[in-house]
Amino acid sequence: MDIDSVNGLRVARFGTGERTIVAVHGITASLMAWQAVARRLPDDWSLVAMDLRGRGHSRDLPGPYGLPRHAQDVLAVAERYRPEVLTGHSMGAFVAVLAAAERRFGKVVLVDGGLPLPPLPPEADVDAVMEQTLGPAVARLGLTFADEAAYVDFFKRHPAFAGGWNQDAEDYVTYDLVGPEGALRSRAVEEAVRQDGRWLRTRGEAIAGALERVSAPITLLRAPRGLLDQPEPFVPDVLVAPWSSRVRDEMVDDCNHYTILLDPRCAALVADRLTA
Repeated sequence: MDIDSVNGLRVARFGTGERTIVAVHGITASLMAWQAVARRLPDDWSLVAMDLRGRGHSRDLPGPYGLPRHAQDVLAVAERYRPEVLTGHSMGAFVAVLAAAERRFGKVVLVDGGLPLPPLPPEADVDAVMEQTLGPAVARLGLTFADEAAYVDFFKRHPAFAGGWNQDAEDYVTYDLVGPEGALRSRAVEEAVRQDGRWLRTRGEAIAGALERVSAPITLLRAPRGLLDQPEPFVPDVLVAPWSSRVRDEMVDDCNHYTILLDPRCAALVADRLTA
C-alpha cells in the first residue's frame, strides 16, 4: 500500500497495475474498507481509496461536509489518478453518483448504496432516524476505549461481524483508532457523520438527478442482509425498481452490508465485477 495526499486527503494505492479504480468508503468508515477487495484484483489493476474528510487520517480536514463536498474531493483524486472505474460503498456509493454525474468514467459500480432513499415525513428527527438506522456505527463515535483490544472486541460483538471476523476486519477496525492509551476513540468526526447523514436523508432529489446525468454504465451490487445482519437488505427491491432500466442490479449471496467488502468470497466477487 502506497500512501499519497491529494488536497490534504489521505490516499492509499493498493497494487501497481496501470488500470485504476477509485473507491469511496461509507459514512463512518475509512479507506481500509477496500483492502480485501483490492487484494483480489488482477495484477494489471490497482485500487485507489481515500479517507474522506472527517474520517481516518483525513479527520482534521475542515468542513462544511455534505456529499457534494466529498464528491469534489473524489473528483480531485480522480484527476490525479485517471481511473477507468469509480466505485463506492454505502454512503460512498451516493458520493460516487454525484462525482460520476460531473466526470466521465468507464464504469460506475455502486456497492450497497447509491439509489435515492424514500423521503422522511416532515416531522421526522433526521438525527434520530440516522442513529436508529446505523446503530452501533454511530454509537461508537461518542465512546472511548481503554485499549485497542477493547475496540476490536466492540466490533466483534457487532451483529454484522459475528462469526465472520478475519484479518481484513481487524485491520479495518484498528486503522480507525486515535487518541491516547486509555481514551482511544474512532477517527470519524461525529459532526461530519451527522452533516453527511442529514444531507443523505433529505436530498433524495439531488441523488436522483445525478443518477440521470451519469453517462457511464452503472452496476449495483447488493447485500441480502442489512447493517445489523438482519434479513432485510439495506437497498430493498422497492428502491431498485424505478431504476431497473438504468442500473444493472446483482444480489451478492450470503453477505451483509459490511461483509460484502470484507468476507473473502464476497470481496472476490466485488473485485471481479469492478474489473470485468
